[in-house]
This record gives sequence, C-alpha cells and structure tokens, in this order.
Amino acid sequence: MNEIDQIRKGSAEDRRKQRFINKSVAVSVKYLRKIDELPHKPDALEPFMNILRRVFIDMQGAVKPDGMPTVGTYCVMVPQELIYAAGAMPVKLCGGSYTAFNIGDDIAPRDACPLVKAVMGFQSIGVMPVYQECSLMAVPVTCDCKKKLAGYLSERRPTVTLHVPSGRDRDADMEQYVRELYLFSRRLTEVTGVELSYERLSRACGMTAAAQYELSRFIELRRRAPLVIKGTHYMAVMNAMSYTHIALWTRYMKALNDELEEKIRRGEMASKENRPRILITGSPIVFPNFKLPLLIEEMGGVLVGDETCMGERGAYDPPAIVDQSVDGVMRALANKSTRPCTCPTFVDNKRRVYRIMQMLKDYQVQGVIYHVLRGCLVYDYEYQVLEEELGKLKIPVIRVESDYNEEDVEQLRIRVEAFIELIKYGKESSR
Repeated sequence: MNEIDQIRKGSAEDRRKQRFINKSVAVSVKYLRKIDELPHKPDALEPFMNILRRVFIDMQGAVKPDGMPTVGTYCVMVPQELIYAAGAMPVKLCGGSYTAFNIGDDIAPRDACPLVKAVMGFQSIGVMPVYQECSLMAVPVTCDCKKKLAGYLSERRPTVTLHVPSGRDRDADMEQYVRELYLFSRRLTEVTGVELSYERLSRACGMTAAAQYELSRFIELRRRAPLVIKGTHYMAVMNAMSYTHIALWTRYMKALNDELEEKIRRGEMASKENRPRILITGSPIVFPNFKLPLLIEEMGGVLVGDETCMGERGAYDPPAIVDQSVDGVMRALANKSTRPCTCPTFVDNKRRVYRIMQMLKDYQVQGVIYHVLRGCLVYDYEYQVLEEELGKLKIPVIRVESDYNEEDVEQLRIRVEAFIELIKYGKESSR
C-alpha cells in the first residue's frame, strides 16, 4: 500500500493533518526557494537555510544536543540565559505560517493578531515537532492577545505566564519582573531537575555574550554602503536563531562574518550604491511570512535595517552584572529584558523613537516601511508618533498592513514599488 492509499484509509483527522503538512511544506519550499534565488547569496548562509528547512520542510525539531529539553518562548523578554542555565534550550515559537494561521482563524476571534492565530493553529493541529517537543511554554503578557494565548496554551501544555510591567523606570517595576523571573526559574527546575546557581548562570551569560559579539560584527558589516548582504538573507539568519542552540548559531555566524569581510576586501557587494535604503519596523516578520522583505528587494530597494523583535532587538548587549551572585544576575537579566526594549507594550516609549532615529543615521536610511499585522494594536497605535518624527527629518514613511494570507501580495507590490519610486524621485530632485 503506497503513502496516498494509507492517507485515504486513515481517519478524517489523519487526512486533515496530512493536508496541513502538505500545504505548510509547499509554502515553506516556495519562500526558501525565493530566498535562495536572490543574487549575492553568501556560501555561509547555507547552514541557516538548512535549519529553516529542517523545521519547516523536514518537520523535525530544533537543532540541539541530544536529550536537551526545549522551552518554547513567545517574546524576547524571556531571558534565554535563564533557560540555558537550567540545562534547557529556548525555542522562539512566534508563528509566521499561512497554513497554521488559517486553522487558528477558526479558533481565535476575527480581529485577533495573525501571529497568535498561527501559534494556536500549530498547537491545534499538533504535527510540528518544534512545538510539540517543548517541555514548557513561557508566555510574557505583552498584549491582550498574548494574554489569551497563554490561557489557551495552559489548558493544553505546561505553561508559565510572565507578567511584564507596563513601566520600567521605577524600582518597583524591576522588582516585579525579578520576582517573575524567580518564579519562572522554579518552573524550569521542575522541568529539568537543575537547580539555579551563579556558576550555571555565568556560563549561560558567556554563551549569549559570544553570540552577541558575532551579531555586533554582523551589524557593523551590514551598515556598509553599498550593502554586503541582502536584507532578506539577514532576516533568514535571525529567524534561524529561534530554532538553534546558541553555541552552534554563534559558530555559523562567525563563518558568515568571515566570508562577508572577505567579500568586502574583494569588492563583491550585494547591491548598487544608488539603491533606496529601506528600514522595516513594526510588527515582527516571522518565516515563512517573508513577502514584504522579498518585495522590497524585488522592487529595487535595499533592506538595510530591521527594527523588530525578530531582528536586532532580540539580541541586545550582555547583561550588566554588578553583584556576582544569583540575585545579581537575576536583576541584570530583568533589566536587560525590559529597560532597553523598544516594544510598544510599555507606557513610555521614547526609547523606541530614539532607537529608530539612531538606526536612520547608522544605516543611512532613506525610507521607512512600518509593518502592521492586522489586529496588532500596540504597534498600530504608535505609527502616528513615528510618522510625525520622521516628517521632521523629511524621511518618507509608509504604513503597510497585512496578515498571513497571500492574496494581498500584488497589492503590496504596487505600494512598495510606488514607495521606492518616491524615494528615487526625491533623491533625483535634491541633486
């Protein structure tokens, strides 16, 4: 009996799961092929592409040492150092799947965030090993949709909810999050059997510091004009980080940086110097939902920066440890996870505007695309503030609202192409 006959003879639920797998794999194959076909792809990008193939096409789990448990996280505010110190590996499970989104659309309300719908779809269908193998789910409450997601997951999987303070400038705000991290660490110990210690926390901080060093090298290389690596390739690198042990990702990153430095020495750049330089900010762009970065580069733009929680925001500088004790590290992790964070969940978000202004200068940005996932109110709310600030600098900005359906690709193509032409016209007029 061949595979098709086995599916036909299976239960309705088996056939439903197989249809999901077929559709999900087909979408992932399509977008990985598009990323592969972009010109000037570095050879050292292949390990990152293989990670995405493993998870989304081969339907295997995260890349990690044998026997190491995984903890699913749903925000950059979950300190990965704490999970590594407990003998587990963090896996970022924010979903970008069109197929899972369609299933989640039947579970969540119509206006719920597509990312949350995708996560609910993955959990409902139960066929993605990277989701199913997690021993614990960690969900910071950063918006109403995440709050309801935490409730949905807790009814089906071991789940811990981290209550993120709405402010971060008062000592009381930090004390609250430190308490949340201690509660989280106890749940981690229950899962792994490993007690929290300063030595283990210190080693974990050392691993993430090595990764942050290579990322800082990468960021410096990306600031070059003309560009040495396509922005879509960079986003594939950062998405692969979600499913890879940090030590292995660091090794791959070092090889990529070394190759990019050699390309610069040989003058082998990935774009022409006169291409419009675009920054993406707003809602996260999670594989395989790469339609926007691909459109930017297909339409003649250069994606030079990504101020989202799937980009640089997920790997800030190492925690500043003053008190060399468990409590000292916990407080440093609480500060690192919240104080520099530019997520709009916080009441006072001057840091977000300052960070974007800084990136405009660092990356010589000529236009900003503000990406809003339909239903993502916290990001949508802040568009006007950023639009006003960019207007003062005469930097063009466009708000692009989308979800995980592919029906809007042509509409997005027209808007992105027009925006890039606007930047080109502005450059020519200023000469």
